[in-house]
Amino acid sequence: MVARKFPQYLSKPFQVLWFEVDELVLFLFFLTLALLYGKLMWLIFLVFQYSYTKTKRSQPRGFLKHVLYVFGLIKMNNYPDYFQQEFHE
Repeated sequence: MVARKFPQYLSKPFQVLWFEVDELVLFLFFLTLALLYGKLMWLIFLVFQYSYTKTKRSQPRGFLKHVLYVFGLIKMNNYPDYFQQEFHE
């Protein structure tokens, strides 16, 4: 049996340094692109990271998941499609 650390509070998100998991994923993705392509990507990396973190802190929890849902990139279980105008329960 493997012991896993459980957070003290359920509402407290997991963090690595000062990044929450979704910020860390985007940080590493854009950092990789900046390291591969250089120059302009470094500027995009810094601007995107700053703007995403600032926006995320001013929005409610689950912001990224809902944005991806709105753009149709993910499907949420037991929810209708975002573009569906009417549905019957």
